[in-house]
Amino acid sequence: MARLQATLGNDNIRPLSMQQRTVGFFGIFSIWVAANFVITTILTGMLLLPDISFLDALKVIFLGSAIGAIPIALMGRVGTNTGLPTMVITRAAFGQKGSLLPAAANTIILVGWSWIQAYMAGLSFDYAVHFLTGYSNINLFTILTQAIVVLITIYGIRGIDTAQRFISTAMLILSFMVFYKLFTAYDVHALIQLQLSENPETTFIIAFDIVIATAFSWMSSVCDYNRSAKSETGGMIATYIGYVLASMVAFGLGAAVGGFSLVLGMEQTYDPVVLLAAHGFGLIAAIVVFLSVVSTNAMALYSANMSFLNVFPKTSFWKTAIVLGIITVAGALLKERLMTHFFDFVLFIATLYIPIFAIVLADYYIVKKRNYDAEDIAFDTKGLYRYVKGVHPAAYVAYVLSAAFALFFTYVSPLAIGSTVLTFFVSGILYVVLSKVMRSSSIENLKGKKAV
Repeated sequence: MARLQATLGNDNIRPLSMQQRTVGFFGIFSIWVAANFVITTILTGMLLLPDISFLDALKVIFLGSAIGAIPIALMGRVGTNTGLPTMVITRAAFGQKGSLLPAAANTIILVGWSWIQAYMAGLSFDYAVHFLTGYSNINLFTILTQAIVVLITIYGIRGIDTAQRFISTAMLILSFMVFYKLFTAYDVHALIQLQLSENPETTFIIAFDIVIATAFSWMSSVCDYNRSAKSETGGMIATYIGYVLASMVAFGLGAAVGGFSLVLGMEQTYDPVVLLAAHGFGLIAAIVVFLSVVSTNAMALYSANMSFLNVFPKTSFWKTAIVLGIITVAGALLKERLMTHFFDFVLFIATLYIPIFAIVLADYYIVKKRNYDAEDIAFDTKGLYRYVKGVHPAAYVAYVLSAAFALFFTYVSPLAIGSTVLTFFVSGILYVVLSKVMRSSSIENLKGKKAV
């Protein structure tokens, strides 16, 4: 038993030394290919049509992915520079105690994200087994999927790195097989000329906003993996290329499958395996979906665990992973109820995440000028990030105002151009301004006390 425990992951929130940063370019690339090549990304691509055309969908996918990957790569660089997990890094901007709220929220959101994806994987696993043997049990296969996820996660970053190298390669090969089959078996011209919705809910700009929001949903996790990268520059490039490639393939596959299904007069569904089964290669699609969920849920569970450790740093990594894994299994058994508000869930995540990480990026690159003390962030030995009783008022005021801005222009009075990019810049600018104002005010107060 002791020998088994010694092989399990003992990942923690301490800054990694250079010797501990062992993941090379291909490892980081594989992690981010596997991260965004996921069923929910494919599903989102499916639902872009017929509100916009297939060619417009490809344009928006490329633009949104290329732009959305920039802040992910920049945030990943902070992780490589400091050797710290994402939620621990938020202490630098929000304060030692101020980071606890984002960390707790992140744990809950990532568990919810795992619920949705685990159910989708259960459907795909069930389809594959039923196709081969005639046996069907969605609940069982949902549980088995998450059991595999937990098995990968309890080995820590070693388990993630090893699994993603295999999974990302397999998914890319299988997805290109699906693309080839689709575009040789069906009329591409009919797909391009697909009749659009008369009253579209998703415009080109809104679709762009959704693709960008998908990118921001990974901001809370990027440092958890990139802190293990051997090189800052290599990690950034690998993250950017891996994310953009996976995003374009996954969104594009969804758009192609959804579009061809409409051309053939089929009803769209949230399960692409059903659609691809009608095209004759549902088994391959089921394998792709299953692998994509295993890879992404392993990352989600790992990051949820690291966020939990930010709040309770003395807990055991692998034991917490098992407990959180059991919770994700229980939630996944809610089944169809999880899919009712899928798009709302994605946008809600973006609303919560964008201000947080716009503030962190502004703090690191502009306010602190890329000068973080990793040891003090992790252990609070010098008090550099205590601010006011452990909370940084500038960060919290900027966050509340920016979140209110995002909520208002997402749900109350939606903007024709979307709110994601605007929220990002509003959050960052507000934080920089408030940091300077509050710092100047504290300096003046200190001078006044000394004069007295």
